[in-house]
Amino acid sequence: MIRNPEQTVGNIADKQKTAFIGSVDEQGFPNIKAMLQPRKREGIKTFYFTTNTSSMRVAQYGKNKQACVYFCDNRFFRGVLLRGTMEVLHDPASKEMIWREGDTEYYPEGVTDPDYCVLRFTASSGRYYSNYHSEEFTVE
Repeated sequence: MIRNPEQTVGNIADKQKTAFIGSVDEQGFPNIKAMLQPRKREGIKTFYFTTNTSSMRVAQYGKNKQACVYFCDNRFFRGVLLRGTMEVLHDPASKEMIWREGDTEYYPEGVTDPDYCVLRFTASSGRYYSNYHSEEFTVE
């Protein structure tokens, strides 16, 4: 049994360089994409990612907010799936909150680049896998 989901999931999320995000396309099929690790997290409830406004994912989340995020620890063959919703944020405060030096490589116009936006994932439940066992949990 997962004793402390916040600590266990948080540790996995913080140590991975890659997160996998899921969206639903117009035909109802799941779409998975590898992303750089979240720029910020608030417990295991809220995660913030950077992305391009022009991306397919932004269009999909605009039509269907259902989403998931998966973190995989290859070294110990364990992982965690978080289910919830994804919002696309364009407000200056959110964009500035997770902006980092060097982001102009992806967004040449800087923090105000119209092709730069923030994805905010809010988890409601999850599933943790470790040692040949899976376990569901609720995110508070």
